[in-house]
Amino acid sequence: MPTLQELLDQKAALDRQIADATKASRAEAIAQIRTLMTEHGLTPADLTAPAHKRSSGAGSPAKAGTGSRAKVAAKYRHPGSGATWSGRGLKPKWLTEQLANGKQVSDFAI
Repeated sequence: MPTLQELLDQKAALDRQIADATKASRAEAIAQIRTLMTEHGLTPADLTAPAHKRSSGAGSPAKAGTGSRAKVAAKYRHPGSGATWSGRGLKPKWLTEQLANGKQVSDFAI
């Protein structure tokens, strides 16, 4: 039966082999990715851009988005408080309460 020190040495050798195999595997994957990026004219920005903003033509750079969106105009207004809703997302509490009281969304159109 092997001694504790022999087992620890074997473990250390296996850990080194695992680390070397991991490095080699990563290097191979990176090389494959670089090859594919070159073949298809991709840049790192193409990989991080949202799908709808990615470039459609091979070799053309992706347009960088500003990260902000234009504010959507309000379509509905509460007559008492003046609170507004654009019609997107969840209905505001004031509108839900009014609809429960028999009103219609069109009653609050701006």
